[in-house]
Amino acid sequence: MHEIIYMRTDYEPWWMFEGWEEKVVSRHKFNSTENAQSYLENLKNDFSRRFVNQKQKNAAFSCYWNEEETEYCENCEEDLQIFHGLIWLVNGQPNISF
Repeated sequence: MHEIIYMRTDYEPWWMFEGWEEKVVSRHKFNSTENAQSYLENLKNDFSRRFVNQKQKNAAFSCYWNEEETEYCENCEEDLQIFHGLIWLVNGQPNISF
C-alpha cells in the first residue's frame, strides 16, 4: 500500500522525529504506484507554485517553505521556520526509489 502524507511542522519531513505523525495535515492511501505517483506529482506542482524554496530527498521526501512563514517557539524563545513536507510511504516505510 502507498500513502502520501502532507505535514506542516518546524523541521524537514525526512527527520521524522518522534511524534511526527501529530503534525500530519492529510493522508491519502493508494493501491497502485502509478496513482500514488500521480497524486504526489500534482501536490508537488501545486506546492512549487505556492512556495519559493524547495528541497527533495530521495523519492520519499519533498519539503517546501517561504522564508517569511515562521512561528514563535516559547520553549526556545525564537521564531522557527515552518516547512510543508510531503512523504511517500510504501507499506509504512519511506519510498526511497521508484
